[in-house]
Amino acid sequence: MPPPVLYMHGRLTEQDQFAVAIVGTRKLTSYGKQMARELAVGLAQKGITVVSGLAKGVDAVAHQAVLDAGGRTIAVLGSGLDHVYPPENRALAKQIAESGRGAVMSEYELGTKPQAKNFPPRNRIISGLSLGTIVVEGDMTSGAMITAKFALEQNREVFAVPGYVTSPASSGPNWLIQQGAKLITNVQDVLDELKLGEPAEKAAVQMALPTSPEEAELMPFLTREPQHVDDIARTADLPSAYVSSTLMMLELKGLVQHVGGMKYAKF
Repeated sequence: MPPPVLYMHGRLTEQDQFAVAIVGTRKLTSYGKQMARELAVGLAQKGITVVSGLAKGVDAVAHQAVLDAGGRTIAVLGSGLDHVYPPENRALAKQIAESGRGAVMSEYELGTKPQAKNFPPRNRIISGLSLGTIVVEGDMTSGAMITAKFALEQNREVFAVPGYVTSPASSGPNWLIQQGAKLITNVQDVLDELKLGEPAEKAAVQMALPTSPEEAELMPFLTREPQHVDDIARTADLPSAYVSSTLMMLELKGLVQHVGGMKYAKF
């Protein structure tokens, strides 16, 4: 079941419709760390947004690798946005949200502390935001396997990174491969399976153009200098409520920026 509401710190763009989740164990091996980083960087370089859960281990490695590569990433929490968990990843969450290259999300309202019962449900959001989910490492009881299960239920692709049969950390991915998950060794395997060419180019075209008559009508009156909603409405000779709702949609698409105080500026 989709969440009735999502709280967000940061910004989404049209590019984020081309997203892939990278998940895995908190107790990753050096091999898992290498694969998580390589896959995250490779996806970022192809203009694909990487989604994960901001947990220790694979999640944190993937988020940081994407940011270091100049890509976009989305972190989904199992707590309120004001209770980032684990605490050592608070700086990472802030970097994601304030860098302009991603967002931190949660279905839990502010004040909600991290509890064990919150994390399995949040995994359905990670998989739901993504075209496919990559499981790097994790044992059979790991949260990554729960995310893979949700992905299958949502008719999303599941990818698994193979590992040593003697490594507990690879028992989950190896089992998924036995069950029919796509074995991957590099980013191209993911792109081929999802039939993705250059998502960044497609997204750039979509983002460059308004997608509704309302947006097209309002765009000529927007400038790079912040303007109050009422001033924009006056200049465009349009109702303030109409302008306000249209600006919200443009902001979600990354075409305008809300700078506070009901003021908006064109990117």
